[in-house]
Amino acid sequence: MTMQGNTTVTVPQISDEAAAAACAAAVAHARRLGIRINVAVCDGSGTLLAFRRMHGAFLHSVEIAIDKAYTAAGFGMPTRKLFDLIRNDEALRLGLPQRPRLIVFGGGLPICQDGTVVGGIGVSGGSAEEDEACAAAGLAAIGLTYSN
Repeated sequence: MTMQGNTTVTVPQISDEAAAAACAAAVAHARRLGIRINVAVCDGSGTLLAFRRMHGAFLHSVEIAIDKAYTAAGFGMPTRKLFDLIRNDEALRLGLPQRPRLIVFGGGLPICQDGTVVGGIGVSGGSAEEDEACAAAGLAAIGLTYSN
């Protein structure tokens, strides 16, 4: 069988420079809030691109931040919305959180460009609301958005 036409697909992606800038902006916002965070940015496939840990941020939050970014990129929605999706379905509520790397509380945001998910940003160290505010500040700094 022969293939006709173009067999390659170009996928938009976040640059490593933008990922680093988003991390820096999230850390700056955390300083203004008076909290210490870990922040991670991954590409659309969930592969880590950038990471920052503030001195004094919780060590267990390192992997949580990375997993929030991974979850947000994978589902294309803020991590805070996942619990609402599984809340009334007992099988999902019991089973989905058992999946490795899946986070169902706030602090992870998908990174979108022109309606396409190009990555995720995850923050851990403050409350879920503070973490999400830091993540949103990171995205705002690089001119990208997230789907609510």
